[in-house]
Amino acid sequence: QVRLQESGGGFLQPGGSLRLSCTVSGRDISSAVMGWFRQAPGKEREDVAMITFDSARPYYTRSVRGRVRISRDNGQNSVYLQMGSLKTEDTAVYYCHLFSQETLRNYWGQGTKVTVSS
Repeated sequence: QVRLQESGGGFLQPGGSLRLSCTVSGRDISSAVMGWFRQAPGKEREDVAMITFDSARPYYTRSVRGRVRISRDNGQNSVYLQMGSLKTEDTAVYYCHLFSQETLRNYWGQGTKVTVSS
């Protein structure tokens, strides 16, 4: 019954900005590690960003560091990914991810597509 639903994807030109949202239903995210992954056409899924329960020291993969910012609102059971200075190589389906530190179980959303093209 746990569901992660992404939104905010779309089409934009290089250099543009976009904000992705993920809302979780079926469980409280307060104690969970949240993150964003992406999968580009023809490539494997890769980690983009992760954030702990207290928003301390978020992680960003090297290719997006300085251009994206992950945040969470435990009261809204939501996590966000603000992306700027977008590049064509950022084109991918972006997936919301929840990791339970109690059960060690992973939960995934269905993804939202981001297309960056001139």
